[in-house]
Amino acid sequence: MAVEVVAVVPSDSADDDLLRFRDASSGCTFWVGTPQAHPGLWRRNITGALRAYRRYGVDPALEYDKTVNGHSSALFVAAIDPFGDVVAGMRVQGPYSHVDEVNALRAWAGRPGESALRKRVADRIPEGVVEVKAVWADRGLDRSQRRALGAALDRCVVHVTTLLGARYGFVTAGEHAAEGYRSSGARSDWWIPAVPFPDDRYRTVPLWWDMRSYRSVAAESQLTLIDAEQIALADGDGAEPADLTGTGGRARQ
Repeated sequence: MAVEVVAVVPSDSADDDLLRFRDASSGCTFWVGTPQAHPGLWRRNITGALRAYRRYGVDPALEYDKTVNGHSSALFVAAIDPFGDVVAGMRVQGPYSHVDEVNALRAWAGRPGESALRKRVADRIPEGVVEVKAVWADRGLDRSQRRALGAALDRCVVHVTTLLGARYGFVTAGEHAAEGYRSSGARSDWWIPAVPFPDDRYRTVPLWWDMRSYRSVAAESQLTLIDAEQIALADGDGAEPADLTGTGGRARQ
């Protein structure tokens, strides 16, 4: 199945464990935990996101100054390649208790679809809504590895939603990314108009994963990996990681 079953507590861990699984397609190990569990890895992840967002001139959408301390993130995911480099990741907010906590709704403020999307979120909050943000992958990698990383990140939405005990995963993303998210079980609110966010180059849409029904939408190839990865995340063997310090990684050309 090409999934490594490991859960570890790195040396600078606080109270929370970090969980991991290995994705053979990308050759990377995906770590999942709280910023407090491994602040060094969290910082490498969010700094990587900043570099990626700056490349496209959309770094204000990251709100780096507000998020770098990790306090607003319930979980994060960081993908580490065999050389010890953090090459992809995401962060997660929630579960939410009130619709006004949902940062992404500001993109629809004063625009068509605002009321419909707010109601959609409010109706789902009682059963648990978590929001995935700051999704990124290193553009210095070759296309096949970026594609594999993207598919694994798509699956990670299911993992983090499950780990946080929520029914719904939520993301707002450009239409170009929507098909990948659908492969892991996302449905779009097609009746809510897309908005130009972070700027006019993008048409951003809302996407949802329902933990009770996503399997009817997801691609079979993704479901097979989701199942194996969730076993890995749940049943670790305590093996030690290779290098999480950032001092032993390869210099990327």
